[in-house]
Amino acid sequence: MNLHQLNSEARAGHVDELNLIAIEGGDYLIEARVKGHAHPLADIRGERLRVHSVEDARTLLQTIPMVSMNLVHWSVQDEMCGMGSHPEEDLKVPISQRSAW
Repeated sequence: MNLHQLNSEARAGHVDELNLIAIEGGDYLIEARVKGHAHPLADIRGERLRVHSVEDARTLLQTIPMVSMNLVHWSVQDEMCGMGSHPEEDLKVPISQRSAW
């Protein structure tokens, strides 16, 4: 899904939420959840769109109608040595789509 498609889906009320998914190296991927399905945002080359900060994401998404947005960090339990079997839970924190500044 590109930004134009995201804008159309958001205006139609189909976007459940936007997720900023933290990845290794301090970057974030943006995912739109539409009717329960994940749609990663793509750049003009069709590659997964990466942003370097929450503020970069807010700037990029400023023309998109307001929808619920979350910051997501995947569970690190599977990467930790010596951990017993624990249910994996991602950290998902609601954030504002518009800057608080």
